[in-house]
Amino acid sequence: MIGGAWRVGLLYSTTGVTANIEQTQLNAALLAIEEINAAGGVLGRPVEPLHVDGGSNPRRFRDIAARMLGLEGVRLLFGCYMSSVRKAVLPLIDGYRGVLFYPTFYEGFEYSPQAIFTGAVPNQNAFQLAKYVLTKHGQRVFFIASNYSYPYESNRIMADFVTQVRGKVVDEVYIALNAGPEEISRAIKRIRKHSPDVIFSTIVGQATAPFYEAYREAGLDPATMPIASVATSEADIAEMAPGVAEGHIAAATFFDTLATPAARAFVAAYRTRFGENAPVPSAAEAAYFQMHLAARALARAGTDEPQRIIAEIKAIEFDAPQGRVRVDAENHHTYLWPRVARLDAKGRFQIIWNPGVRVKPDPYCIAQSLDDWSADFVEQAEPF
Repeated sequence: MIGGAWRVGLLYSTTGVTANIEQTQLNAALLAIEEINAAGGVLGRPVEPLHVDGGSNPRRFRDIAARMLGLEGVRLLFGCYMSSVRKAVLPLIDGYRGVLFYPTFYEGFEYSPQAIFTGAVPNQNAFQLAKYVLTKHGQRVFFIASNYSYPYESNRIMADFVTQVRGKVVDEVYIALNAGPEEISRAIKRIRKHSPDVIFSTIVGQATAPFYEAYREAGLDPATMPIASVATSEADIAEMAPGVAEGHIAAATFFDTLATPAARAFVAAYRTRFGENAPVPSAAEAAYFQMHLAARALARAGTDEPQRIIAEIKAIEFDAPQGRVRVDAENHHTYLWPRVARLDAKGRFQIIWNPGVRVKPDPYCIAQSLDDWSADFVEQAEPF
């Protein structure tokens, strides 16, 4: 572009089945833009966000992306939550030669020369969750998930981890993204029937809180049968009654209780802007730091020409709230900091496993052995 503001497109829902989590991503992206502009913008020019609600609908997001890339001439797009949305948008990114910055944890097995992935892949969250719960809670695992692409692939990977410890997947249930009480009740009955050691949940969006509430109403005990998830976040807990999720477990690269100066500063800034009790999940943290990464790449390139941005971002490291991050030059995914946490009675994630290592992204699951917590996929670092 020549002169004027740097225009960027934000692909986040404020309505629909995943609006609760996507709203936090939108908030975090806007916070980062405000910080960038308050510091003088990029090369003296402000960043101008363009946002249209996608309604958690892949087709609508595809149309929005096409309009932004085509009619609006935007080159840099940020967002998408569900894998179905990402898959709808990526062909347009490639066709228009734009760049998509994708801030959501996902199942892996994706690559585009025009995309940067800043959310966790399974070797940065599911691996650590499996390592923890299969050791601490047992090897009989019940899978429950939302019925779309991400959970199917995540369950396939988790099933491999269960097999490695000679465990057993006792049942596998998929429910609608907008599952109602009857569908959730049937799932709870199957859980009670099998009485597993662990429930691995990849339910996302608006069915998450009702599932945890139904679990509690059924009298099930997280001390003997915890729900373990890479999808449940602070945004979901905020929709539950106090104490509903106490004792359950999650893995993520960031929790809003992380007690480092950078994490505390980010959470404080977010809550000053969006409310003192606003949830700040890992998906929001990724949406925040990827905007700052992109701004630095833009400053280095001096242009929003996609190939220049992609080239420059590979040379940058950034002190994100979770820790220092960088993009892998080969697979376009990001080195991140895995953690495991348990929910307390006040609905706060208390970190129970924090190895203090930055993990190289392995989106193709080349190394899947639970015994291999070293070698090429871990960088030693000072623990937080």
